[in-house]
Amino acid sequence: MTSPARRPSRVAKLPPRERILDAAEELFQSEGIRRVGVQAIAEKAETTKMAIYRHFETKDALVAEWLRIVAADYQAAFDRVEAEHPGRPREQILGLARFIAEGLPAVSHRGCPFINSIAELPDRSHPARQVIERHKERQTRRLVGMCAQAGLPDPEQTAAEITFALEGAQVSTQNSSVDRTGERLMRIVEGIVDRAAACPPITR
Repeated sequence: MTSPARRPSRVAKLPPRERILDAAEELFQSEGIRRVGVQAIAEKAETTKMAIYRHFETKDALVAEWLRIVAADYQAAFDRVEAEHPGRPREQILGLARFIAEGLPAVSHRGCPFINSIAELPDRSHPARQVIERHKERQTRRLVGMCAQAGLPDPEQTAAEITFALEGAQVSTQNSSVDRTGERLMRIVEGIVDRAAACPPITR
């Protein structure tokens, strides 16, 4: 969504539903899903619990909608790199890694919303957990597709290695276990792609 800078004046201009989502995002990111109640969201959004339940049937539905918005931002990154580098899948893959690398400073303060949410939502039938799993499935399919278009001999394996690097960088940034994570991430992903490209085709 948007930056918390000058929040009161900005939030006052948002429609009620967006104001609720904005408040929920800030609280879920800073305090966690389980610790935040609907009353706290209502107060942050300068509205009432009744108004929240007019837009979202349950708190779980609100959490799921927030994560759909976050997932849409990630899917938009795929669209953007494909548009910026048409017919150049290697550059698309590196552009996606750059998107993650550039977002790592925010992760260092709040953590990855998907990783944090999964830790709080162990029940795979939870609607928000299902949003995350569907998002990850789409992300994997698109990344495998890029690897295949790049002519890499084992697209699934290369996509898996890149995913490990992207998600590992987010965790390492969050727990401060590795420095210069953005720079290191770019070098790792570039190395994965180049090594895969140098491998002979797989015969089945």
